[in-house]
Amino acid sequence: MECISVFDMLKIGIGPSSSHTLGPWRAAERWIQHLKKTDTFYKVTSIKVDLYGSLSLTGKGHATDLALILGLAGMDPETIPIENISNIIESIKASKKIKFGNEIEIEFLPNQEITFNSEFLPFHANGLTFTAFSKEIEISKDTYYSIGGGFVVREELIHAKENIEIQKTFPFPIQKAKELETYCKNESKSISQIVLENEKSLRSEQEIDFEINRIWKTMLDCMYTGCHTEGILPGGLNVKRRAFDMHKKLIGGLPYSNPEEWIESIRSTGVIFRQILKWVSCFALSVNEVNANLGRVVTAPTNGSAGVIPAVLMYYMVIENHEANFNHIKNYLLVAGEIGSIFKKGATISAAMGGCQAEIGVSSAMAAGALTELLGGTPEQVLMASEIAMEHHLGLTCDPIGGLVQIPCIERNAMGAIKAINAAELALDSDTNHAKVHLDKVISSMWETAKDMNSKYKETSEGGLAVGVNLSDC
Repeated sequence: MECISVFDMLKIGIGPSSSHTLGPWRAAERWIQHLKKTDTFYKVTSIKVDLYGSLSLTGKGHATDLALILGLAGMDPETIPIENISNIIESIKASKKIKFGNEIEIEFLPNQEITFNSEFLPFHANGLTFTAFSKEIEISKDTYYSIGGGFVVREELIHAKENIEIQKTFPFPIQKAKELETYCKNESKSISQIVLENEKSLRSEQEIDFEINRIWKTMLDCMYTGCHTEGILPGGLNVKRRAFDMHKKLIGGLPYSNPEEWIESIRSTGVIFRQILKWVSCFALSVNEVNANLGRVVTAPTNGSAGVIPAVLMYYMVIENHEANFNHIKNYLLVAGEIGSIFKKGATISAAMGGCQAEIGVSSAMAAGALTELLGGTPEQVLMASEIAMEHHLGLTCDPIGGLVQIPCIERNAMGAIKAINAAELALDSDTNHAKVHLDKVISSMWETAKDMNSKYKETSEGGLAVGVNLSDC
């Protein structure tokens, strides 16, 4: 049984897409590691990369080529200064050279060495092949698949342990939601407590707290940045940032100088019902505007759906519980991560495989369940909330205009966050003994829907809004 850590579901990376940006970036890193392991790296004099399927069809809009350049140059998406990205890319293009793996300088012309191929490879819609040469002789050729949420698998080892993020067995191994529910009942524990025991089998609780805090700080900084940045998003659609103006109207003239003080200022605004919808939407929009601008976000479970989970957590902190502390944040993220992992095991978190139901739908289900636990829900109500949230995202297509994670992606995060809150409230007012649909059934239905969905609605920009809107009008 595959054991997926919460920290595999919630990764820190660069936007705009976990599968089309972070995944290829990580694949480049994995390939370099493989070359070193096989004593091939220092023989390399030139390289090329071939992109296939969805990576090719929407790669330009998702900055796949830029992510590959940075990955091949040995940059780390968790630590690279965002403000340096443009200069690094331009320097490589201008010099026609790249410091491969940040160690050896080789000739590299991105427009020639990165090829966009429209055909699909057999295993997954997001395929890419790396080829290395030594004095024009091919010495290595490896294919990788970016399977969603920043997860990457190597073709030759699709079924091998190398492609399983965690190989250790959890004390409470979970494949389906029903198993998680049973553990909670038998152990008299909440979902977050069960998940914490699993995480403690991998690392100390001090390390867990450190990583949780790092993830939350990245989410908070992302929301703060998005609410305080105005302008037009890159890519040619001329999408105007909206979080800045929304935030300005909502916050008024209240003083603050950092994200922590910002939270206190929001709490003091005396939020009314209509403003709640606006605040939640503002939080979600802010994250995905940062994401669309190649900013640093947390995949939750993907970059395209990165705004839902932080927006709902902020809702809890500034609306529901002004005394919320680190333990609330920790439990929320533990529950959210576990629910996401169950979706990944039972279906997919890749829009290229399942449409947007696999991204916004899953993130909404994660947030709904996590919020329900914080609001005092039982494990059964937590899973019911996740089921309700996904049930009302089933069949949602992925049809980004221009291949950019902007329209309709940014707004969908706001809608996913609002649905998550609604789902939590419905579950809290429900008798789970009379539930008609279990979360496991919705996950299997989602996967069947994904398989039946026409491929043009799976992140190809060949259907729906992507072809229904005239780009010249943007």
